[in-house]
Amino acid sequence: MKTLNKALALIALASSSAAFAATDFDTFDIDGNGGISLSEASINSDLMSMFTELDTDQNGELSQEEFSKA
Repeated sequence: MKTLNKALALIALASSSAAFAATDFDTFDIDGNGGISLSEASINSDLMSMFTELDTDQNGELSQEEFSKA
C-alpha cells in the first residue's frame, strides 16, 4: 500500500516542472532500490530530458548523488 501511495503522489507531483523542483529523490525511486530507473524517470519530462546527462556512470539509473545535480 505504501508503494501505491508513493506512486500516486509521484504521478500527481510530476505533472509540472515546478513540481519537479520540489520533488525529492525518494519520490522518484518508486521501488525503493536506491536508484531512479529510466522507467521511474519517465513520469517527468524534465527529468527524462536530463536523464542521460545526469547518469554520469552510464549504468541506466540515477543514484541519489547524480539526481542531486539536477
